[in-house]
Amino acid sequence: MSSHATAADEGAGLDPRGRRRYSLEDTGFKEVPAKYRKFYRKWRGAGDSLAPNEVLCPTCKVVIRSQHEVRVGDRLYCMPCMSRGVVAETESGRLELKTLF
Repeated sequence: MSSHATAADEGAGLDPRGRRRYSLEDTGFKEVPAKYRKFYRKWRGAGDSLAPNEVLCPTCKVVIRSQHEVRVGDRLYCMPCMSRGVVAETESGRLELKTLF
């Protein structure tokens, strides 16, 4: 598990779909309203790694964070660049948002 997210293993560690749940903390991402800051963080470059609840937006290079484990085929919205897309796996194995429009 990455240092970017902490698993909520005690109590309700899995949601009804069998996905691990995570508690998110504010990352200080000021490009979105305060209410949504915990759902985004800045990409730190080639040495950065993604947690199971994070996806990279290729349009704006922002990491989208979720309260549950993200899987290929999930639909996500990137508020900073207003892109909607589907989660896809790249050749390197990283999860990335494939924008629909």
